[in-house]
Amino acid sequence: MSVSHSTIDVTVLIIGAGISGIGAAIRLREMGITDFVVLEKASSPGGTWRDNTYPGCACDVPSSLYSYSFAPNPRWSRVFARQPEILDYVHDVVDRFDVRPHIRFGEPALDGHWHEASGRWRVKTERGIYHARFVISCAGYLHEPQLPAIPGLEDFDGPLFHSSRWDHDLDLAGKCVGVIGTGASAIQFVPEIRKTAHQVVIYQRTPQWILPKTDSRLGDWAQQLMESPALSSLTRKALHSGLEAFGVGFRHPKLLEQIQKVALAHLHATIRDPELRQKLTPDYVLGCKRVLLSNDYYPAVRQQNVELLATGVERCAGKTLVGSDGSRRKVDAIIMATGFHVSDPPNLDRVYGAEGRSLAEVWDGSPQAYRGTTVSGFPNLFLVLGPNLAIGNNSAFLVIEAQLKYIAATLAHLRDNRLTRFEVSAQAQKSYNLKVQNDLQRTVWNTGGCSSYYLDSNGLNSIGFPWSTQTMQRLLKKFDAGNYHLS
Repeated sequence: MSVSHSTIDVTVLIIGAGISGIGAAIRLREMGITDFVVLEKASSPGGTWRDNTYPGCACDVPSSLYSYSFAPNPRWSRVFARQPEILDYVHDVVDRFDVRPHIRFGEPALDGHWHEASGRWRVKTERGIYHARFVISCAGYLHEPQLPAIPGLEDFDGPLFHSSRWDHDLDLAGKCVGVIGTGASAIQFVPEIRKTAHQVVIYQRTPQWILPKTDSRLGDWAQQLMESPALSSLTRKALHSGLEAFGVGFRHPKLLEQIQKVALAHLHATIRDPELRQKLTPDYVLGCKRVLLSNDYYPAVRQQNVELLATGVERCAGKTLVGSDGSRRKVDAIIMATGFHVSDPPNLDRVYGAEGRSLAEVWDGSPQAYRGTTVSGFPNLFLVLGPNLAIGNNSAFLVIEAQLKYIAATLAHLRDNRLTRFEVSAQAQKSYNLKVQNDLQRTVWNTGGCSSYYLDSNGLNSIGFPWSTQTMQRLLKKFDAGNYHLS
């Protein structure tokens, strides 16, 4: 493809064609705004569900809740959908709502600068410059792999990749595979790869709380029932209420002790070896880290061709991984299940606001926004799935749709009042975040006794949302013009 450095003027520029970006595009079309472009770095939509194709990849939120409320899918084949089916759903929505013509595939945003004189964002790509009145950042936080700084790893003489960049050409048969990390992806792919690999060596710095997964196939009769709009809506409401009840425990950790007993019983029923069971038993409160669901991880770990080392990796020497406990294991391939840059995405230093400072400079390691959506000093910029909006107990679609409602209300207010610039006041943002941080102090993320991605490099919880999703939806239901500078 030839590179042309054209200049394109648009009303709205959306960054990212994952679930957030697609939802934003649909919302704009509903408002009658068609002068927008979606920039997508990859060659297809789907975000995290496009990138994560590792064996066993599946959702840990019930399928009925894992969809847009305006586009439910009655044909999920399982209670918890797997990656290929979710990606098919995303593609179907893109085409059903005619979003694809707006997407510029293979065109990542390189940087963005606010220009006060023109009242527009100037966003540069390899193909040209976009001048946009408004920018909606839907970059997400589960797409930039967190790679461990292990000495010697760069010299490893063999296949090495992150779980979100799976090498499907690699045949694991007869190979000893080292797995670094035991988060959400590892507990899904370890049971699959151990079926073909000669040996799997797992490096576990911190054990995880794992609850049984009430998963099963949904037959034709169940799918036909879900085609009823009334039943579909009722199912979503029931699941939402159930998960909200679970979420109360995040704000009142003592309540999680009962659920922790279920997780402990699940561990004891599956792992009979006392030594292995001890390695797998966390010493922090359930919920402090992401709660995981699995029926097959524990059975996989107890297999003869799987070894669990309760240690981190200190260094890599040739093809030998040296654990922090001094253990040495020779491996043929390494798979890193080490998560993502959640509170410190690399693109922060490429977004410059009204004072010429980047988001990285302004935030200084602790992301902060007003209602997780707008940032003082960055006019006409929206963040979807921004700081302190992670709920941990329910579907991300609920968060995304609540934010999109707020964004639409903001744009409608500006249009109806012939305004072109908005910026949340510094005082409103400060007051909001003081309350957020105050109410987070008693949550399990802050008090549970673990180190997790909820806590940023400064030790601040810049990820978790301290209240219920109903409170979130109320906060984001209407545009509160009084907290903004409008012109």
